[in-house]
Amino acid sequence: MDRRYAASIGGGAASVPVSTIPALVADRARRYPDAVAITGPAGRVSFAELAEQVGAVTRAAIASGIETGDRVGMWAPNSNRWIVTALGMLGAGATLVPISTRLRGPETADILTRSRAKAVCTVQEFLGNDYPWMLANSGLALSSLEHLILLDDSVGEAAPNWDISSWAGFLGPGTVVPPEIAQACAASVDPESVSDILFTSGTTGEPKGVLATHRQTLEVFTRWADAVTLRPRDRYLLVNPFSHTFGYKAGIIACLLRTATMIPVERFEAEQALRLIESERVTVLAGPPTLFTDLLAADHSDHILGSLRLAGTGGAVIPAELVERIRRDLGVPYVFTAYGLTESVGVVTVCPPDAPAELLAETVGKPLPDTEIRIVDRDRTDVVPGEPGEIIVRGPNVMRGYLDDPEATAAVIDTDGYLHTGDIGTLGEDGYLRITDRLKDMFIVGGFNAYPAEIERVLLQHPDIREVAVIGVPDARLGEVGRAVVVPTDHAAPDPAAIIEWSRSRLAGYKVPREVVFTGRLPRNAGGKVIKGQLRNPA
Repeated sequence: MDRRYAASIGGGAASVPVSTIPALVADRARRYPDAVAITGPAGRVSFAELAEQVGAVTRAAIASGIETGDRVGMWAPNSNRWIVTALGMLGAGATLVPISTRLRGPETADILTRSRAKAVCTVQEFLGNDYPWMLANSGLALSSLEHLILLDDSVGEAAPNWDISSWAGFLGPGTVVPPEIAQACAASVDPESVSDILFTSGTTGEPKGVLATHRQTLEVFTRWADAVTLRPRDRYLLVNPFSHTFGYKAGIIACLLRTATMIPVERFEAEQALRLIESERVTVLAGPPTLFTDLLAADHSDHILGSLRLAGTGGAVIPAELVERIRRDLGVPYVFTAYGLTESVGVVTVCPPDAPAELLAETVGKPLPDTEIRIVDRDRTDVVPGEPGEIIVRGPNVMRGYLDDPEATAAVIDTDGYLHTGDIGTLGEDGYLRITDRLKDMFIVGGFNAYPAEIERVLLQHPDIREVAVIGVPDARLGEVGRAVVVPTDHAAPDPAAIIEWSRSRLAGYKVPREVVFTGRLPRNAGGKVIKGQLRNPA
C-alpha cells in the first residue's frame, strides 16, 4: 500500500493524497478556495481565507519559538479562533493538547504539567471563570510553560512570570516570518508524528494522555465521514466541545475532509441553536442525547428546521422513542449513533443513519472499515457468537499509546495489537455490536465520561470524609449523575450540600456528585475492594 493516504472528499470527487492535517488545509484552499469553511455570527471565512489565517498562526508560532514536537494546550470554548489556532499550531509541527473548559485550574495545570506544554491558548473569561487566574492559582509551578496566548483582543491580569499575549500581540511578531518559511514548515510535518494528546482518565483516576498521529486521524475520520454520510457543502453546527474527539475530529477534521462548512458554537443553548439552524440553514447536528432532549423540550414551532438532514448522537443509551421524535418532531430524516473511546481515536462503530429506530437504540452499529472487533472471555478466548464478553478492537483507530506510560499502554493493548476496551458487549451474526455492561466504573453524565476513582481521590481531601465511593445513578435528563456514598470521619457532622459546594471548586461540573449520602461502612470483598454493585442495588 502507498504510504500516502488518500483522503477522499466524497460526493464522487477525486481522491487527494494527503497524509497530514496541515496538508489537508493547504489542499482545500488550493482546490476549493471560494467554498465556505466557517460561518456564523462571527463572520464568514472561505477555505482560502482559512488557510491564510492558519498560516498567520503558524508564522506567529515560529516567531514565538514553538518547534516541531512542542506541546500546545488548547483551553478555550469553541470559536473561529480555536479552529484557526489549532490548525496553525499543527502547521508549526506542534502537538495539540485540547483541554475541557469545564476543568478547574488544578486539573488543567496537571494536564499541562504531564504533557510538558510549552504554550497554552486560552481566554480571559468564559461563563464567569477567569482562566489565567485559575491557572496562576492552581498550586503547580508549570515550569515548562513559556507562553500564555489569549484568543482575546485584550490582556487582563495574570501571572507575571509568563509571556502573556493578546491575539494581536501573538500574531504581530509572526509578520516578520516569510510565508514561505511557514509553508515549508507545514509541508515538513511527518504523517506519523503525534498530532494531538487527548487526556482521559482510567480506573486508577490518574489522567492519561492518548497519543494519535496525523495519518490515523485522517484515516479514521475519512471512514467515519463515509459511514455517517457527511457530504461536501454540508453545514455542520459544531456544538460538541473541541476539547473532545466528538467536536475536534468528528467536527473540525471531518469538515475539512468533506469541505463541509463549520458553524462553531461556544456553548449549547436550545433557543440559540434553533435560531442558528434556521438562519444558517444547518444540515448536520450532532451531540449527546441531552442536546436533542433539550431541543425537543424547547418551543421549536416558530422555527423553520427543514434544512436539517442528519443528526448524530452517542455517549449514552439512546431510547428508540428519542430517535423517533428526532425524526418526527424535528423533521430530521437521518439519525446515526456511534461507539468509541478516546483510546480508539474516538470511534469504533457507527449505526447507519437510515437504520430503524429500534436498531439505533439497541446497538451501536457495525465496525468501521479495516476495524476488527472480537468478543473475548477473561482468558482472551473468543466467546460463542451472541454471548457477552469484553470488546477488543484492532485497526488504524487504536491509539499509539499513553503518554509516558508504557505499562498502562501494555495493559490495554496486547501483543497482537488489540485494544482492550473494558466494555462488555455482544456481536451478532448481523455484524452489529451491542454494549451490555462496563468493566470499568465509568458513568456518563450528559455525554461526558466521569470516572469514580478520580472523583473519589478529590473528595478524600475533604476533612470530614474518611471513606467514599462514587457511583453513577440514573437521571432523567443527563442519563446518569454521580452519587457519593460517604463514611464520615469520627465526630464529624458533614452537610451534604456543603460537600457538593466544596467539590465545585475542585472538579469539573459534570464530575461533581449530585447527591451525597452517608453510611457507617462501605461494603467490601475479601480483598478489601468496595462492592459497588451493592451500593447501586442495596438489599
